[in-house]
Amino acid sequence: MIFSRVHHRTHAGFTLIELMVATTILAILTMMALPLARVTIQREKEKQLREALWEMRDAIDRYKDAADRQVFQIKVDSMGYPPDLDTLVKGVEGQAGKKYRFLRSIPTDPMTHSKEWGLRSMQDDVDSDSWGGQNVFDVHTKAEGTGLDGTKYKDW
Repeated sequence: MIFSRVHHRTHAGFTLIELMVATTILAILTMMALPLARVTIQREKEKQLREALWEMRDAIDRYKDAADRQVFQIKVDSMGYPPDLDTLVKGVEGQAGKKYRFLRSIPTDPMTHSKEWGLRSMQDDVDSDSWGGQNVFDVHTKAEGTGLDGTKYKDW
């Protein structure tokens, strides 16, 4: 009796062609995901910028409201707005020795990674990029660039 050996070939790995196809597909998918990731990161930074601007503008409004109610004394030419952002953090001495604070800290600008913000006073020209220094009526980012909605960041 003669026994014949049958050789069964088992696949233990991938062929070079299969590896090249898989790598190409993976590269294409990665390249498609990169723009989406960039947009997602930019959208998140823009959300953080809007939140920081809202927080500071809300603090300025609360300061103005308290000044208008004469909770504390203000400079005559300030129109009831804070002299600088630090005043919102440090606070002001009110009646009966009570201290009024309006911000815990100055937020970091997510676009410039700095706590330096562009400021506008009530006396500044609307289109002015420089701060007159009389008071802080509004804040804006110093970042150059345009948002996903097509507006310049400094106009937010």
